[in-house]
Amino acid sequence: MIRFEHVSITYAAAAAPTLSDVDLTVPEGELCLVVGRTGSGKSTLLRAVNGLVPHFTGGTVAGRVLVDGRDTRDHPPRELADVVGMVGQDPVAGFVTDSVEEELAYSMESLGLTNPVMRKRVEETLDLLGLAELRNRALATLSGGQQQRVAIGAALTAHPRVLVLDEPTSALDPGAAEDVLAALHRLVHDLGVTVLISEHRLERVAQYADRVVWLPGHARPAVVGDPGTVLAEAPVAPPVVRLGQLAGWSPSPVSIRDARRLAGPLRDQLATAPPPPPPPSPPSSCPHPPNPSTANATPLPTPTTTDRLEQGRPPGRVGDCLGELLRAKELRVRYGSTVALRGVDLAVAGGERVAVMGRNGSGKSSLLWALQGTGKRSGGEVTVAGVDPAGRKPGPRRREIGLVPQQPGDLLYLESVRAECAQADSESKRPPGTCREILDGIAPAIADDSHPRDLSEGQRLALVLAIALTPAPRVMLLDEPTRGLDYPAKSNLADSLRALACDGRAVLLATHDVEFVAEFASRVIVLADGEIVADGPTAEVITSSPVFAPQVAKVLAPQQWLTVADVRTALRERSVR
Repeated sequence: MIRFEHVSITYAAAAAPTLSDVDLTVPEGELCLVVGRTGSGKSTLLRAVNGLVPHFTGGTVAGRVLVDGRDTRDHPPRELADVVGMVGQDPVAGFVTDSVEEELAYSMESLGLTNPVMRKRVEETLDLLGLAELRNRALATLSGGQQQRVAIGAALTAHPRVLVLDEPTSALDPGAAEDVLAALHRLVHDLGVTVLISEHRLERVAQYADRVVWLPGHARPAVVGDPGTVLAEAPVAPPVVRLGQLAGWSPSPVSIRDARRLAGPLRDQLATAPPPPPPPSPPSSCPHPPNPSTANATPLPTPTTTDRLEQGRPPGRVGDCLGELLRAKELRVRYGSTVALRGVDLAVAGGERVAVMGRNGSGKSSLLWALQGTGKRSGGEVTVAGVDPAGRKPGPRRREIGLVPQQPGDLLYLESVRAECAQADSESKRPPGTCREILDGIAPAIADDSHPRDLSEGQRLALVLAIALTPAPRVMLLDEPTRGLDYPAKSNLADSLRALACDGRAVLLATHDVEFVAEFASRVIVLADGEIVADGPTAEVITSSPVFAPQVAKVLAPQQWLTVADVRTALRERSVR
């Protein structure tokens, strides 16, 4: 169905090809997973399938790509629309209508289908993806995860024979992601649809893949093979694969079921190992030991005494707990008839690392924007160190409370990465090179002269994270900060945010990434319908629900181990005793 014949793709003015000598056949009715580091060419490979590369992006293509026998060099995207459905990383960029129902019908209208057929398919898709309650909603009023489900549904209604998805679960809550992937699995097995999917959250999708394509980058050829074998060799792999490598399981399992069948001896060993430590309080957690997988990560620069005095803080050692920094009281947000927050009370102390979780549309993004001071509030109070950030000017507000939004590209407006970093250093009154140093710690090898709009979604997010972290604000808010980041980049981000918390600052992030929460957070808050329904230590909250539990916890249950690093440490301590 899809054939890459020794394909190399080089963009204009690029020093090296983005893809090099890709030779790949994806047969009908196969789910093929594309993996690799951020910026390794995954999106380029996917866009070559429906002709966006090179007809829209430009560049030079060597070799050829065949889809259902059609050469994409001779057939632009419009001539492949009846065969290939495409869902990009940014669903909003692909919307062409105003409402959910209209968006689902648009691709069918373009193909000239009859009204009865369109009506039937829209209803089927609304039920399949849990969108029935949203059918009349304006797309602009939906949460990021809801928009992503609509984008997937819009591709499915055309009944394409090939479905190409770029990070399709990045904004979905765990339950919604399982529903979408289960639907894709049924399409592959029941209808013979060919699915090519790129995803960084491999713990969600690896178990569904028939084969894995690993793009090593740096002009090296792709590696294709069995999921367990390829992921064990790749620098990006889900925790269940890394746990299998630690335990010596061969081949490495990619599903929880297969791992649990092998985990009996490991659970017996851990039964006599020291129990996993409870989340440390901020002072005792600093300075934190380096993460073994990110020993070379660049930490955030430590704020100077001058920085502290400028922000009204006394000079102190790293790790001082400053007490309560952020407080919200009876916080309410309403958009027309939609209630997003219902009287939320929240207090976050300096040094805390708090994750806010909950299903799509539960109010997470509304909470962050209301706390930051520029978002809508319908009632209640917010203070940062006793002052409402809504009353501050932009510059001082950024030094008090920073926010990385769910669409980070909206904050980029200059012509190069170099210019964005220099502007961040200047606005934050930091030494030149500070922003660039933080960026290299999160996602290295991004060229200074690259235009921000030419970066991959993950690279663009890393740049905005670096810009927001440059002023080292007292309170750092992040909305889905791991979207588009691979596992090493997420570990680097966790180290950078720990450094911020270790200086006594508060970090509050909204995320669906349970593996990142297990690695980073000391406290978890769960929102549902605009209300806090759970608030407590990370292990206590996320292991109490199979939806939020990380892979290691599922494999080793009922023991409460959260990460591979925890297991490695426990086995090492057990062997020393």
